[in-house]
Amino acid sequence: MLQNKRDRLIHLHRCRNLSRRNLYRMLQTDATLTFIYSLSSAELRKFLSIGVTQSDSLFHDLHSHALIDEMMADKRRFQILTILDEEFPITLKNIQDPPLVLYAAGDKTLMNKSPSISVIGTRKPTKQGGLKTGYMITPLIKKNWVIISGMAKGIDSYAHQLALYHQGKTIAVLGSGFYHIYPKENKALFHQIVKNGLVLTEYPPNTPPKKFHFPERNRIISGLSFGTLVIEATEKSGTMITVEQALDQGREVYAVPDAPHIPQSIGCLRLIQDGAKVALTYRDILEDWESGSPNGYL
Repeated sequence: MLQNKRDRLIHLHRCRNLSRRNLYRMLQTDATLTFIYSLSSAELRKFLSIGVTQSDSLFHDLHSHALIDEMMADKRRFQILTILDEEFPITLKNIQDPPLVLYAAGDKTLMNKSPSISVIGTRKPTKQGGLKTGYMITPLIKKNWVIISGMAKGIDSYAHQLALYHQGKTIAVLGSGFYHIYPKENKALFHQIVKNGLVLTEYPPNTPPKKFHFPERNRIISGLSFGTLVIEATEKSGTMITVEQALDQGREVYAVPDAPHIPQSIGCLRLIQDGAKVALTYRDILEDWESGSPNGYL
């Protein structure tokens, strides 16, 4: 058995068929995180209300020396933070469904640096999308705001690139492990952010991207930030998932308006219609921050 609770948490986080919800529940009820290791496959099945195949694979992972060896190798190569650590960002500890383990590459002090803003939008922006992004966030970058996004194509990439270009700080939150950068064309951007900012993921390094990872990681993007700025979004854009997370977390949401005949502006206009704040310039964001109305942000 692993010798300390922190290592057991990192190991359990990698085990198949052990949900984040169940693992969080164990943290609240088992001070040492050792009980689960004593259970047979049948006992795991009853304890977690899972099927035979799921309990067998979980039992295998709980006692897999290969999985533990892989974990230890990753500990030597990457920075790993857990919700048990003092340096784990308080902003994430306080959200619903907080990440329990984070893998970090770069300057992890940026997680606790404020002010910060998450900048999100469509993967297929208009020709003006880059100009809009620059207009809105370049002044914030120059005022030492941390720019947080998901390193996706389009608006996300623009936001990270602007921060790097202006010698600012940026955090990218991935939907995959560090050995599976997605999209592949952003590998160079990934290395630039590692060198000059921070890349975070809750997925172990050898985890390939999966469709459901991206909605999951969005709660971390919004949770780290004072507010979320939507540059462009179609009406049914995946961007809206991040907005929903931000609202659930009590964060500010800002949207950049544009003409209603442009598909990439409809999402922003709908958000404004539903109560999001109109962002005409960076001052709309800056004034909220300076007025001391962080809307639950700690």
